[in-house]
Amino acid sequence: MESPAAPTVPRPQGTAVRPEIPITTTPPVKRERRWSVAALCIVLAVVAALGAAAAVNSASDRTKVLAVARDVPAGQALTAADVTVAEVSTDSVLSPLQASDKASVLGKRTAIELRRGGLLLASQLAAGTGLGDTRQQVGVLVKRGQAPAGTLAPGDKVLAVTTPAQGDNSSTKDDAATPSSINAVVVSLSRPDATGSVVVNLAVATTDGPVLATRASQGRIALVREPRSN
Repeated sequence: MESPAAPTVPRPQGTAVRPEIPITTTPPVKRERRWSVAALCIVLAVVAALGAAAAVNSASDRTKVLAVARDVPAGQALTAADVTVAEVSTDSVLSPLQASDKASVLGKRTAIELRRGGLLLASQLAAGTGLGDTRQQVGVLVKRGQAPAGTLAPGDKVLAVTTPAQGDNSSTKDDAATPSSINAVVVSLSRPDATGSVVVNLAVATTDGPVLATRASQGRIALVREPRSN
């Protein structure tokens, strides 16, 4: 027995029109963009090279000079611990002393108070040591009451007055006599210790140096400051 034939499906009339699908492709890289990137890289390379050259030139233009290593009061002689070496630009308008001048400045007195970190200038130093060829320097330990409190300064003229020795029973006539004194100039002062005593460096004539040193060692010196207007 034969199977029944499958029904035929009528074909659609006409040909169906398929919708057009756009085809996308990657656009080619423009040559102008590539040239702009290359130009930017070249500019950056040139700028970096110029910056490196400027840094090298700046380093080569620096010079070694003298600077203040710690605070130094006016009138004090400079020591090696007071001076250090620093590097600054050669176009500095302050014209600090060169590092090679360090040996020549040691021992010189400061004309003004120096602050740590500042550059050392020739104008900040007094000529010579302040003593001269005909002057000697004597250190005198001054206790409380033996000098005006807080008023002495480098350059002050003082009288180093000899006080009576301990246990000396002088007569009334001797007490009324003018005490022996030595003319001196204050060179520098130390900072007060725990008892308030200070060491005052005095410049005196060569004939007075030994006498003042002897009396100072006995604690028989008191200082009288002369008027500064003189």
